Formats: sequence, C-alpha cells, structure tokens
Amino acid sequence: MPRKRKPKAIDVPYSVLEYFAGPTRIMTATEVEDAMRRFKKALLEKALGAELTHHLGYPPGARSDTVTNHRNGTTPKTVLTDEGAVDLDVPRDRAGTFEPILIPKHERRFTGFDDKILALYARGLTVREIQAFLREMYVVDVSPDLISTVTDAIVEEITAWQARPLDRVYPVVFFDALRVRIRDEGTVRVKAVYLALAVRTDGHRDILGLWIEQSEGAKFWMKVFTDLRARGCEDILIAVTDGLKGMPEALEAIFPQTTLQTCIVHLIRHSLEYASWRDRKPLAEALKTIYTAPTEDAARAALQAFEATPLGQRFPTVSAAWRRAWTQVVPFFAFPPAIRRLLYTTNALENVHRQLRKIIKTRGHFPNDDAATKLLWLALRNITLKWVAMATAWDGAMNHFAILYGERFTSET
Repeated sequence: MPRKRKPKAIDVPYSVLEYFAGPTRIMTATEVEDAMRRFKKALLEKALGAELTHHLGYPPGARSDTVTNHRNGTTPKTVLTDEGAVDLDVPRDRAGTFEPILIPKHERRFTGFDDKILALYARGLTVREIQAFLREMYVVDVSPDLISTVTDAIVEEITAWQARPLDRVYPVVFFDALRVRIRDEGTVRVKAVYLALAVRTDGHRDILGLWIEQSEGAKFWMKVFTDLRARGCEDILIAVTDGLKGMPEALEAIFPQTTLQTCIVHLIRHSLEYASWRDRKPLAEALKTIYTAPTEDAARAALQAFEATPLGQRFPTVSAAWRRAWTQVVPFFAFPPAIRRLLYTTNALENVHRQLRKIIKTRGHFPNDDAATKLLWLALRNITLKWVAMATAWDGAMNHFAILYGERFTSET
C-alpha cells in the first residue's frame, strides 16, 4: 500500500516567493531575514487594509454618495516583532474612528515580541542581557522600562494562579524552601521562597503556591495553610518536610488529621555532616538498617543497636539527631513499601529548586519581592509544562492510600 504524503503546512504561491526572494538568486542568511521582514510588513499592511475595509463597509476604489467616511492615506509606524522592527504604513480614515484590532493604536509591539522578552526573562537573563540579546539578534534597541512593562503584564496571571481553586484532598504535599537574595528597605537580605509541591489523587504533580518570607515560624505556616484551605483544599493526608520551624504547630491547627513526615534523605544527609569522608560510607550503611526496618519497633531496635556499635559511640550526635526527629520519622514505618518510596525524600521538590537555582545564579540579588516572584513563576511555568508522567510508583501507592485512608482519599465531595 503506497504511503500517503503529508500535506504541506504552508502553501505559498511561487509568484510570492519569487517576488521576495528572486527567481534564481542565491541568498545569504541576512537577505533571507530581510525578505521575511518585508513579507511580514506586506502581510500586516494587507491585514490592516482589510480591517479598514470592514470598518468602512466598502472596498478600495469604490465610491458611494451615501458613504460619509473615506480612506485618508496612511500613518507610518514602527512595530517591534519577534523578527525585529518592521516599518508599517497603517491606513487611516477621514473621520478618525478606525481602531485597528491587529495592532491597536499606541501599541508598538506585535504578538510574539512580548513572548520573546518573557522567554528570555524566564531563563534568568537580566534586563541588560535582554537588551543586548535583542540588539544583537534583531537590531532593536529596547528600554529597561519596556522590558519592565512586559514583565509586569504577567502580574495578573500570577495573582490568578496564586488564588486558583485547589483540589479537595491531596495525598502527599512536599514543603521546602529556596534561599534568594532580595533588597528590602535599602538592605539586601536573604529571604526564603517556600514552595508546596503536591501529588494529586490521579498521581500527577502540581505546585500549589509560592510564598516569600524573611523568616519561618508557626505564624507564617498558619498563613500558608489558611490560604490553602481557603482555596478549597480540605485535607492533606501526608505532609513531607525537612524540619521547617513552626510547621507542626500550624499543621495541627489547620489540618489536624494530616500526618507530618520528615524527609528521610535530609535526615541522612544531616547525619553524614558529622563524619569525615572516610567514615561516611560505613555510617550511611549503618543508618540504612534503621530506615529500611519493616516496623517502628524494629527501627527503634536498629537505632539502639547502632548506638552500641563503635561507630555509634564515635558519633553520638547522629543518634541524638535521629531521636530528636523520631516523632516525625515514626509515621514512615506505618506505610507499605509503595508509599515509603513516595515519602522517602523531597527530591521531587529539590529537583525543582535545582532548576530554579540555575536560573537565578547569575543575579546578585532581586530589587524587590515582586521581581523575584515574577522570575520564579515564569520559571515554574516552564518547568511544570514538562510534567506529564505520574509520580513514581503511584499505581501501587494509590491502592494503599484507598485502603489506609478510606473516604478521606476516595471521596470527591
């Protein structure tokens, strides 16, 4: 059976291509870009002329005694597009009532140019770097105010995203903080950007919110949890954190049924900080007997056995750290392996932080909280677009959640 040929995406008449590119002339890259710019100019002017025809109600060249408004020449206008600056001749009418839709009055940027600026901004480029890029690639000089205006336009989107309705219940939510430098009252301070990454009941991930605070505590977490509840989240089955201050008290007040689980990997890393490089591998092997224990009693016995070993006696601070966090470690042992793999670490959120750090590492500091929020939100938007797969081992974990939590997990109301 013969294969079907794919239809062409764009069918441009040969005469049009010949007009802009010439019949046989070999063109350079610069000449191709110039031809594309001229083609865009002709296409935009044609579209604007069609808009004016629709506005007047008669085609060019037609005359009628009943028509009181007529064409009245053109007005030159330079528009910034994603392919550079284009000089247009915008048609006008004698009565001055023509309001173009394609390129509104007083608008100097065409669709696509703003997206270019936002894409560059989302990748961590500073205003100066964006200016240099546009100057080099498109021979266009833009002011810092224009770049700020474009990025400020997303503030409404951020506000809507931060206030969007949430699901009724989330099986697992990871909470963690990213440190950034932000100017505040004339002084550059290190502030914490808190993110909440949730695993939904269908196994897909979602960032529930972004909050910037100079210091953490029960008061701050009360505000975060109250915000989540006000947006429709009635229940969180398990909250996974890295010992964030004030969270247990705030979580108990707003979501009293939620199980608070400390990140095991963070606890292991913290334990290894007490040991030299030579001792870290045997220490990690010894700690593995604790968090891989089948039950809480077996884990407690493994911790006691570790304390009695020469390695445990050399590092009593490690045992003390585990005992201090034991209340938040214990819930881990009540779950089957499928859920343990999900709760073992906040790596899903740390991976997000790692990508955000790549973007903000070139910046010394942000001028204010809003500037940091804009960049981080744009970056998060790009990151979450790639989230199409379900959380690791979710198929097995979902059945266990349904058994362990019953209607808290399965109810849709």
